Amino acid sequence: MSKKINIQIMSVYGSVLFEYESADNTLKNTVEKAIEKRADLQRADLRRADLQRADLRGANLWGANLRRADLQRADLWGADLRGADLQRAKNLQPIYFNELYNLKLLPQETKIRMWKYLKNGKSPYQNAIYKVGKTYKVKDFSTDEYAECGIGLNVATLQWCLRDSLDKTEIELIEVEFKVSDIVAIPYWTDGKFRVKTFKVLRKISRNKGMDIMYKISGFKKVNFTIR
Repeated sequence: MSKKINIQIMSVYGSVLFEYESADNTLKNTVEKAIEKRADLQRADLRRADLQRADLRGANLWGANLRRADLQRADLWGADLRGADLQRAKNLQPIYFNELYNLKLLPQETKIRMWKYLKNGKSPYQNAIYKVGKTYKVKDFSTDEYAECGIGLNVATLQWCLRDSLDKTEIELIEVEFKVSDIVAIPYWTDGKFRVKTFKVLRKISRNKGMDIMYKISGFKKVNFTIR
């Protein structure tokens, strides 16, 4: 028989914000139950919390301590994260195109990682060369979110890069990092691409390595096959 476990969500000041008891309970389950019950989780102490794939839609996490929290694949749609401490929190990779708008809800200093792909060492659309370790900035950029593609530094999800480069050869991927405050436009009809005004290139990998990462984070098994 499963043992019932009572877990409390504490505030950063030491008071109890919410508690929940159930068989084989976890902090993730407790947080989701608190949100379901519309509990106020302002300034909740969720340091190092394992919130992978947690349903955090509409959560009031204003000023919460989420340092080192694992938020991978968490659904943050409509969550209030203003003033939240997200230092060293695992970011939202992989971010899917329908989750991009959540980025604007994060604190302005939050660092985000996205991707670009290069063909023969250059961006296939801007014909620009990017080097690992360098930071790139532009002064001229489009903030028009009705424009799907515009001037600026265009970045995208890993899925977008892999899909858009499917029929191309000599492809490499670069991972870039920027702050939420660097986002200048997320087009209303985006399928995974948007614009920023600055980013730093963290690393360069092969397209095959990118596919391996995608399989790993999506949970799908890689299948080798031959087309006849």
